[in-house]
Amino acid sequence: MLNGETPLPQNGHRRNSMAAITGEAEAEAPGVVFVHGSPPFGLPFKDRLLSRFQLIHMSELPESSHVKVMLCMDHTPVTSQTLYKLPSLECIVASSAGVDHIDLTTCRLRGIAVANGSQAFSEDVADYAVALLMDVLRKISAGDRYLRSGLWSTKGDYPLGWKLGGKRVGIVGLGNIGSEVAKRLVAFGCAIAYNSRKKRSSVSFPYYADVCDLAANSDILVICGALTSETHHIINKDVMTALGKEGVIINVGRGSLINQKELVQFLVEGQIRGAGLDVFENEPIVPRELLELDNVVLSPHNAVVTPEAFEAMQELAISNLGAFFSNKPLLSPI
Repeated sequence: MLNGETPLPQNGHRRNSMAAITGEAEAEAPGVVFVHGSPPFGLPFKDRLLSRFQLIHMSELPESSHVKVMLCMDHTPVTSQTLYKLPSLECIVASSAGVDHIDLTTCRLRGIAVANGSQAFSEDVADYAVALLMDVLRKISAGDRYLRSGLWSTKGDYPLGWKLGGKRVGIVGLGNIGSEVAKRLVAFGCAIAYNSRKKRSSVSFPYYADVCDLAANSDILVICGALTSETHHIINKDVMTALGKEGVIINVGRGSLINQKELVQFLVEGQIRGAGLDVFENEPIVPRELLELDNVVLSPHNAVVTPEAFEAMQELAISNLGAFFSNKPLLSPI
């Protein structure tokens, strides 16, 4: 829920049981699912969907569609125009963790429930965030390049890295992914604090309502939050200045959570120590300056890419669709 806005419904459908009206045969009919975008997971997932649901695509939609649920399989935008063509839509099940490609304002106004795939990806993304952080601090990738280029034998030992244990880590966005990052870094002996839309009563970590205050009290910022109109460029020059010259930034959220132009400037000028970036503002374009910096670890939006994560995503998507057609709460509502 965005600050000051009406929350999205946790389950957008509000209908009587068709089985009670039309009998058992109607209850056994497969639910109709509109598939938006191109599934990247191949035929096995399609077969699993077809075993339980009837799938249709945009070209197959009737002029006045009565489709009630959409399965959004990639980051193809779900705009207000898309939603206008689906006047009976009650639920969107997204396969991705981020939902910045979906017009949430229109969904909220129309009472359309939205579920995402964050639960399926959270552990693998958290692992990746810690890996990026360890790489930046201990200079693993940079040391690998140093060795392969033959410099170890000619110039001697590579410069020292920094210890992870004991660092103060500020997590921006303590949702499913941020919570998993915190769990892992606590095991390394890090002190955790966080910024989120609101304070979470279920955790004991210090909460900072202002990201600059969080940065001023952190050695490292790990960016895990969702991209919204409020969080666009939430990490800017003021935050980086507060973080300081010894600070490190890790981003596994969305590229536009950071003002990328200002980040590049701070890195090039040595105003922060380093960064680990899995996401960028204009993917797949990456600023040339970042490619030339040894204190930056770059990754091609790869944090979620494991077979296990895709399997979990498929299970979650099917379970959310099943919950919708059973008039049960969605498993991963945003």
